[in-house]
Amino acid sequence: MRIDAGKVGKWVGLAGVAGVVATGALAVRAERKRRAYTPDEVRERLHVRLAQASSAGTLSLPAPGPEHMVRRRIRRLLRRSR
Repeated sequence: MRIDAGKVGKWVGLAGVAGVVATGALAVRAERKRRAYTPDEVRERLHVRLAQASSAGTLSLPAPGPEHMVRRRIRRLLRRSR
């Protein structure tokens, strides 16, 4: 049995289109669900999440990384040029 490359390509293309359509439908559904909240509900949920994070002790500031050092060097260089 011989497999025609054109038919395989057509099926692969159709499967790709179906995947894109399904992903778009899921994204639209999630967006619709997200937009259903009022600003007060969003604010309340954020306050609850903040309280949970701070009570669990997981709320901490990250240690200064390399970006911090780069900013410091740039500030120094800018101060010297004045």
